[in-house]
Amino acid sequence: EVQLVESGGDLVQPGGSLRLSCAASGFTFSSYSMNWVRQAPGKGLERVSNIVSSGGSTMYADSVKGRFTISRDNAKSTLYLQMNSLKPEDTAVYYCAKGASSSSANGMDYWGKGTLVTVSS
Repeated sequence: EVQLVESGGDLVQPGGSLRLSCAASGFTFSSYSMNWVRQAPGKGLERVSNIVSSGGSTMYADSVKGRFTISRDNAKSTLYLQMNSLKPEDTAVYYCAKGASSSSANGMDYWGKGTLVTVSS
């Protein structure tokens, strides 16, 4: 059974930093791309970042480019999102999502339950 468990969400002040983690199990983690997707209150889903199976290529939404860094540890089956210079508009539930293939194409097929990030003074 595929399981994705996010952690690391918290209340942080504007300009602060957080690191999210996603512990994966039930599939060969190193064979699939992984994603971070967020949903702000009252808004739709936004794919924040993607990393291919090898970790050799990443993509970011324009809204987070230069502030967020996605990474993965295939030996630990864990996905990370380092978030710096956080803004109130980054407030959202952040979901870890498994890619349907090793690349960034072909969509996402499994999702975690999410972790809440609140950016507020």
